[in-house]
Amino acid sequence: MFKHRHPYAPFIPELTTKLIVGTLPPPRFSTGHLKTGDVNFCYGSIDGQLWPILNTIFDLSLKFETTENAILQRKNFLISRGIGVCDIVKSAEREKIDASDLGMKNVELRDVLMYLKKHPKVTTLLFTGGNSKNGPEYFFRKHLKTYGLSLKVACSEVPRIHSFEFEERVIKTVSLTAPSGAANRAVGSMPLYKQMKQSNPKFNTFDFRVMQYREFF
Repeated sequence: MFKHRHPYAPFIPELTTKLIVGTLPPPRFSTGHLKTGDVNFCYGSIDGQLWPILNTIFDLSLKFETTENAILQRKNFLISRGIGVCDIVKSAEREKIDASDLGMKNVELRDVLMYLKKHPKVTTLLFTGGNSKNGPEYFFRKHLKTYGLSLKVACSEVPRIHSFEFEERVIKTVSLTAPSGAANRAVGSMPLYKQMKQSNPKFNTFDFRVMQYREFF
């Protein structure tokens, strides 16, 4: 059994208003055996799409390489935009060493609400995935229950939007389409994607995420 511990502490700049909430990076980020092009930072997998999406939206000219400069680029961007990262999974056990959320067992969650208490300017949580089993929204709902709280629906269409009250403020949550290749099949089945693909055959699943994420970042 592989003990998969999150390799990064939450990165939450002082003036953060939006918090990205995912689960765990691929196991290689915990073992230190990175691929060429990986960035040793949150969402730094060369196979992931979050930073390529943000790179496209904000024209950041990011480097995709295992260097301190690449890390600093990402940190500076997050600080400048008031965006933090606080993945909800602290650790999990895996029988198979891969990045599958479904493969996580005996999951230990971070106390995200504790971080919200420490950072009172945060008003939005951006989940990198929805309420399917072991997704970030799924775990966050379980986490809220321990505080006697729950999410209220604001928009039931993808990306689903909810809210909850905490520390005398209303916090919005947005369940974005996961920035991973594994979610491409789900994207391809969405009516809006099909409509846009029909209008423009060159439109692809990456373009769809860029369009979706742009609204909330």
